[in-house]
Amino acid sequence: MNQQNKAVIWDLDGTLIDSAAYHWEAWQFVMAAENFSLSYDDYVADFGKRNAEILRGRLGENLPDETIHRISLAKEEKYRELVRIRGLELLPGAAFWLEKLKLESLLQALGTSAPRGNIDAVFAALDVERFFDAVMSSEEFERGKPFPDVFLAAAQKLKLDPAHCIVVEDAPAGIQAARSAGMFAVGVRTTHPDLEADLVVDSLDLLPEDWIKMTKEKRNTKQTK
Repeated sequence: MNQQNKAVIWDLDGTLIDSAAYHWEAWQFVMAAENFSLSYDDYVADFGKRNAEILRGRLGENLPDETIHRISLAKEEKYRELVRIRGLELLPGAAFWLEKLKLESLLQALGTSAPRGNIDAVFAALDVERFFDAVMSSEEFERGKPFPDVFLAAAQKLKLDPAHCIVVEDAPAGIQAARSAGMFAVGVRTTHPDLEADLVVDSLDLLPEDWIKMTKEKRNTKQTK
């Protein structure tokens, strides 16, 4: 079945891969070195945002760019070290759907807040790069999630109207970005229990078999109202 007129844009951390513990460990390491503190609840609340937004939100809007760059670099280097040493695993259902949608000729993209270095580390640890027709990182844009820039760029790269794109996300910031882009949002409750998405599941392996068709039908229903 050729579905070239549709695409799925996947988030990465917390959606496709189980990386939350590594990110938390990396944040603890670097914040302690800088004599700053970050609670686990604050860390979870900021999941899906870029480091600059996280740091300015927690440590003050006037935090110097140099400090943000230094902390961000150290945090991501620590994260990549953990990935290299301990490896990574795809979350339940991720391998199945990546393979299935590829076999069905449905375009797939990665739209993530992760910097390119982290994406490369994931690709080195897991054989998933082959599934994506486009790979977009929020660090390439002035605004990160919850702004829609990374998703809109992915749609443009795929040469599709945003309305024909389905975003799969685990974080409120990502869901908001998808909606702002005019895309159908699928929420996966791996890191946040409350997601205001068009379709919400507890895990990718619990997605209905016909969820792509469901998104199309729901979009058509909205258009006729």
